[in-house]
Formats: sequence, C-alpha cells, structure tokens
Amino acid sequence: MHDLLDNGARIPAAEAAPLSHAPDEEVSHLSDTADAEGPVRRFIVNGRFLATEPVGVHRVATEMVRHAHRLIASDPALARRIALELWIPFDAQDRANALGVPYRVVGPLKGNAWEQLTLPLRAGRATVVSLCNVGPVLRRNAVTMLHDVQVLLSPESYSANFRRWYRLQQPMAGDRHRRILTVSEFSRDQIVEANVAPADKITVIHNGCDHVLSDSADDAVLKRLFLEQGGYTLALSSLQAHKNIVVLLRAFARPELKDRTLVLFGSASRDRFVAAGYHVPSNVRFAGRVSDGELRALYENAAMFAFPSTTEGFGLPPLEAMRLGTPAIVAPCGALPEACGDGALYVAHDDPSAWAKAIASVYQGPQHRSDLSARALNRAKRLTWDRAARNLINTLLSL
Repeated sequence: MHDLLDNGARIPAAEAAPLSHAPDEEVSHLSDTADAEGPVRRFIVNGRFLATEPVGVHRVATEMVRHAHRLIASDPALARRIALELWIPFDAQDRANALGVPYRVVGPLKGNAWEQLTLPLRAGRATVVSLCNVGPVLRRNAVTMLHDVQVLLSPESYSANFRRWYRLQQPMAGDRHRRILTVSEFSRDQIVEANVAPADKITVIHNGCDHVLSDSADDAVLKRLFLEQGGYTLALSSLQAHKNIVVLLRAFARPELKDRTLVLFGSASRDRFVAAGYHVPSNVRFAGRVSDGELRALYENAAMFAFPSTTEGFGLPPLEAMRLGTPAIVAPCGALPEACGDGALYVAHDDPSAWAKAIASVYQGPQHRSDLSARALNRAKRLTWDRAARNLINTLLSL
C-alpha cells in the first residue's frame, strides 16, 4: 500500500503541462519552456495533518499531495527536476496508508512538537511545504499555505488558545517563510491587510472540487434519515459563528418553508444547538458525521445546498454540491463570489426572509432549479485538483 522511505530516499516527481483556463481562474505560475536541466529540487511536505481529525483544510492538503504525486510519478522529465516527499509523525500512519502515496515516518515526537522541532531539524537543506495553515515557524526555508485569517475576521468562532497560537505563528510564517500560498484573491487581500505577509510574497492557488466524484454514493443514508430525492435542503452543521447556520434555522421556521426539510450534516447535534440558545424548528434533521459516500448521496439527492457563511477563505462545500449538479444558494461574502462565480444564487447573509423566499423558489420552479443546476455544474467543472497540483509544483519550481 505504501513505501516506507529511508533517510535521503527520493519520491519521483513531474513537469507541468500547458493548462487551458477560464478568464477568471489563475494561470500556471511557470512557463512550459522553463529550463528542465539542473539538480533535483527536494521539497518535504509536512504530513502532520494526517495525524489529526480531518477538517476542510486537510481535504485540500490531501488532494494537493495526491495529485501532485501522480503528476510527478507519471512524468520522468518532471521527476528529474523535483522530488516531493511526504514526511509524517508516527501516529499518522493509518491515514497516510489511505492516502496511497509513498511516505516517510520521521521521529521523534508528535503533534505540535513534531511540526515545530522534529520536522525542521531533520529536513536538512530541503524546503518544507506545509498546506494546513501552520508550518515550522523558526525555519526560513519553508513554504506555507495560509487558507485565511478567519481568526482575525471571526475570532468568536475559535477558542482563546487557538486565537493566541494563530496570531503568533501566522505573522512569523509570513515574515520568515520563502513563500506564502493561499486559496483565493480574497484571502490574499485579507492576509495583506492583516500585515501577515506582503502581496508580492503570496501565490493564489484555487482549490479543486472534483474529489467529490471519487466515492460512490451511499444511498443508505437517505433511508436512515427518511429522505426523498429532491425533498430537502442540505447544509453544514456548525456552531462556528461565521458559518451563520442561525439564518437557516430562522428561514425554516417561516411559513414559506414550514413543510420543507432542512438536513444538517456535521458534528454539531441538535442538543448542542439548543444548549447554545438556538431555536431548532421541528423540520430540521441532523445527519451527524457522514462518510464521503453518504455525503455524495446527500448532495446528489438534495433539492439544493445552502451556505450562508459570513466569511470564507474559499468555500468548498457549495462547490462540492455544484460539481454534482446540485444548485447552491450562498451568501455574497468572503471568497464565495470568487469561488462560486455565476454558478450560485446569492442571498444576503443576514436576511432569513430572503433565504426562505429563495429556497421556496427553487422548490416551486422546476425550470428555475434546472437552470441553476446547469450553471452550478458548468462553474464547478473548471476547478480541478489536477490544476491546483500543477500550480503548486510550478510555484515550488519557480522559487
């Protein structure tokens, strides 16, 4: 299933091919005619994310690593130019096995100590690449992806310790590391405005969303939740303030939607919403944590996906739904207009009445839903992980 690499072993690597692109998407950051001669450039990917409970930024890292490895392994010319090695702490092996790319277990320590001490001390002259908001802050030969500065834009969404750590380490990374990556023009502007890093040090690499096609739909989840095809609106279950789920709870308490069902998937349960002081209407169902196959089934069979977030560094969930042809209604906030483009319907984040009307219009207008579905799919098809991985490789080679 995997190769356990010895010290100094090299993972094969590959050269970026020309990319077709829509006018509103990023282009490759390196010319196809770049010099292919010279020594192999070693880059070590920080695999600590594989030792923790998966969240959205881990999806990005997973797909970036998987697709970059495939590109490199399939192109001998690129393999002569770049080696991209995945290093992990000992407690990350289960998820590393599932990732399906070669990796190396490097000790000692684990957790934050591994990331800040073991990884930079063992990396030698190689460049350390971190894709999940945190990198070894004292190391200069590093590239780190900062997905957003939400800890500054929505501090109430995070614990005090989390806020303190991010407010310390993000500016250090922005100052010391060779390159900062981010996932949208919006995030780049916010990083600059927060004085975390200057604009000319930041490269934007848009996420892909085609990973949602990798798993077969597990329709058993529909029976478990007593759902019918096209009979519900799907949304994320989160108590983070900026996810703004309260506007959906209020919308589904209104007369327009009293006979419609809202399904929330994720870790936040009904009891947790109630304990936090929210009124949860009886037409709201909680799916809990779901597998990728169950999530695909929920996306595909929903009448629409609702995402009223007040700020996002990118916004993967609506694009996952859109890639499966499900209409998305989102708030015009953060990077959502940049990511979703003309493929989504936009409703003000603070207007439950407008959300209720927009959602009801999709239920009541089959042609309206069909048009939204076509727009959604057309937009989402442009955002692929292959493209993101090519731009990652090109950025590293351009250092």
